[in-house]
Amino acid sequence: MAEMRGLTMRWGERPVLDGVDLVLNPGERLVVVGPSGAGKSTILRLLAGLVLPTAGSLLIHGEPQAYLRLDQRQPPDVRLVFQNPALLASLTVRENVGFLLYRFSRLSDAQIRERVHAALQAVGLAGIEERMPGELSGGMQKRVSFARALIDDPSRDGQRVPLLLFDEPTAGLDPVACTRIEDLIVRTTRIAHASTLVVSHVLSTIERCAERVALLYDGRFRWTGSVAEFHETPNPYVVQFRTGSLRGPMQPAEL
Repeated sequence: MAEMRGLTMRWGERPVLDGVDLVLNPGERLVVVGPSGAGKSTILRLLAGLVLPTAGSLLIHGEPQAYLRLDQRQPPDVRLVFQNPALLASLTVRENVGFLLYRFSRLSDAQIRERVHAALQAVGLAGIEERMPGELSGGMQKRVSFARALIDDPSRDGQRVPLLLFDEPTAGLDPVACTRIEDLIVRTTRIAHASTLVVSHVLSTIERCAERVALLYDGRFRWTGSVAEFHETPNPYVVQFRTGSLRGPMQPAEL
């Protein structure tokens, strides 16, 4: 689905990612963890086509990504769910969820409404199509952003698995809301027949969402493995992250 080969990203002289290799398989749910400043958000920006690597290569569906997303004539189906729901306040829920279809597809209004209804129903929010984002709770807004990620355009190549990217999806939520969102990530992946990469530092998100875990620190992947292996490995980076210890190889950046 996606592959990074010796991928390096620098901001000025500072390497944010330093020659990383990573493979995401079709239909897989991968959770990338690590402390703040490790380079997790840069992974998402690269996969979303918002920035280009300084060195190395990024392939999606086996095709090198040499141009920014807006410069590609037929960009891969990559859907990014932001940490903030990023809904347009002046548009209704229906217009937010169906935004790209209204702008770029040839579907009729009735067809778009049908797809929006199905996407909202999938996240448990059927019937709120004409409400405004400001009328919704934070948790509902986040679920609307998930519905937006579920919307598909039938004119696209239906043979290719979409790539769903989630940036800290449970940040700032209470434990019950976290469980709902985590379960929704699994369901969304299944409904969209997608591959999913989640960036998180929340242990419950690893437990409920991951099939495989990759720990990133100081611009390099220090460990990858299954959730069961995550609990058992003696790898010092994983042990420190898992236990929240101040002692270990991961140290806070100097202020």
